[in-house]
Amino acid sequence: MRIIRKYANRRLYDTSESRYVTLEDIKQLVTHKESFRVEDSRTGEDLTRNILLQIIIEQENKSSPGAPMFSNKVLQQLIRFYGDGAQQTMSGYLEQSINAFMEQQKILREQMQNVMHVNPMQTNPMELMRRVAEQNLFLWKSFSQARPLDLDKETQNAELQTPAEDSEKKS
Repeated sequence: MRIIRKYANRRLYDTSESRYVTLEDIKQLVTHKESFRVEDSRTGEDLTRNILLQIIIEQENKSSPGAPMFSNKVLQQLIRFYGDGAQQTMSGYLEQSINAFMEQQKILREQMQNVMHVNPMQTNPMELMRRVAEQNLFLWKSFSQARPLDLDKETQNAELQTPAEDSEKKS
């Protein structure tokens, strides 16, 4: 595992390459799936998460094509989970959702490459997309059954009511 030391002057030093690095260099480590840890040079405290958050902030603020990944609404919703009983559940949910999304992207890329290597007349692109959508749905259903989100009692009770009970309350 590569060790990056962060010094008081905010500089980052890659101990395996004996050179100073930037957040862009660390982003490349993430992109290339290289294992690393960022630690405080004085205390040895793990700062990896803080550095990763800085990289996300930089990426969100870059004037790149397209919208930021996290809209104001998404950020506000995420903030609401902090301190809530569902914070731990949301963390696991987001992690598994991103993993499922990445797996689907990998499968889609592989299938698209296969389509390019075979006779296009034998492969129906709509069938390919249908299969990917079915796999996505299966993953989401299996995840939601394995770890349902913790809802407050009022929300749970509202979901358990039948349409007839709901209309009786309104009358």
